[in-house]
Amino acid sequence: MIKKNIDAKIEDLSSPNPVDTHVGQQLRAQRGFKGLTQEDLANATGISFQQIQKYEAGKNRISASRLYQFAQILDAPIAAFFDSFGGQYDTEHYATGLSDNGQDSFDTGAAPPQDIMTSKESIEVLRTYYAIRDEKLRKDFLKMMKQMAKTFEG
Repeated sequence: MIKKNIDAKIEDLSSPNPVDTHVGQQLRAQRGFKGLTQEDLANATGISFQQIQKYEAGKNRISASRLYQFAQILDAPIAAFFDSFGGQYDTEHYATGLSDNGQDSFDTGAAPPQDIMTSKESIEVLRTYYAIRDEKLRKDFLKMMKQMAKTFEG
């Protein structure tokens, strides 16, 4: 029985932690916002682009010092890497703090929304939108997009 529980916990720990996966996705999004390739970011940090791939996939955890370095290079606040994390943290298989007994989760009961800000299409739309230097033209374009969405809704 004990060996079975230990084997189950080891198996669960072999998959990426949801927090690591989310931070990796946010790293990819922030990198995309800046128009950098994985190789560009790797060169700026002195690591391999394969390591960037592993970070972005959540396969490798990003240390606090490396996350700080990424934030500096990408000109992003540290919080940007954790914003919109809506996943359930599995307290049964990961360290939960100093409590000896179970702790209540912060589950709101609502399904977390899919983060569209990590999609390549969203990043491309944002970069193109902000490439329009004329503020009035950019705002007019936004109004037109909103009107088109209402028109073709449903």
